[in-house]
Amino acid sequence: MSRADVRGEPVEEAEATASGTVPGPGAVRSPSPLWSLGLLRSELLITFRRWRTLALLAVLAAVPILVGIAVKIETSDGSSLGGGGGGGEGPAFISQISNNGLFLVFTALAATLPFFLPMAIGVVAGDAIAGESSAGTLRYLLVAPAGRSRLLLTKYATVIAFCLAATLVVAVSALAVGALLFPVGDLITISGTRITYAEGLGRALLIALVVAASLVGVAALGLFVSTLTGSGIAAMATTVGLLITVQILDQIPQLDALQPYFFPHYWLSFADLMREPVYWDDLVKNLGLQALYAAVFGSAAWARFTTRDITA
Repeated sequence: MSRADVRGEPVEEAEATASGTVPGPGAVRSPSPLWSLGLLRSELLITFRRWRTLALLAVLAAVPILVGIAVKIETSDGSSLGGGGGGGEGPAFISQISNNGLFLVFTALAATLPFFLPMAIGVVAGDAIAGESSAGTLRYLLVAPAGRSRLLLTKYATVIAFCLAATLVVAVSALAVGALLFPVGDLITISGTRITYAEGLGRALLIALVVAASLVGVAALGLFVSTLTGSGIAAMATTVGLLITVQILDQIPQLDALQPYFFPHYWLSFADLMREPVYWDDLVKNLGLQALYAAVFGSAAWARFTTRDITA
């Protein structure tokens, strides 16, 4: 079954497009809102049914399990785990896991955010357009009334949905493992104040949403790279390579003047949500920076995709 069939588009139109010229950005009919929702639903189903996507989610779910087991073994003799301390950075939460399993959620998000989560987002975003092109299905997707802008927006919305799903998978896995292996109850914030377990769950959900929002810049970057090439593998590798490069640059002291403009610079600011009162400065900077990257690279992706010649 072709992608044209999957999306409910007439096969005759798709075949005609495959043998002719793909309609340009101005030669499209206005699709109904229900048709647009159907396209988004189809993209979501296709993305989340892929074995690659399921494998990425499985790896992300396994990280909290491994961390939880490691902490449990380390503290099985009743000793406390080292590595705590102040500073408020995410990894400091690891010293609190043995006292309250909810801290495994914060630790797992801090452990996956620098590499595992953005790598998974880079793979999905990099494959969004380039993967269709390399598979020879992109021309079918551009059959009217899809339109290039609408298709690109649908692809980006799908990647954003994956950002949220991937983050929640890590958080839910950590929450389950933490409750299974460690005691739960009221917890102490970084500021030393006590909050209830219910309030801690609320902050854990808010932190997961902030982490998901922290990945929208990577998603836009990956989508832009995906419009530059017809090879899905090349787009995924380039996106992940750029991610690693920026992460390295963000650790070089000589570049401290530029580092506040690197998209991962404020990623661990989510730890400030565990202060009382909450420190909003770096959180706002992080969300604003992600919005800027999304606007810049989203616009670049639109400019590239709506003007390129589609040959596959």
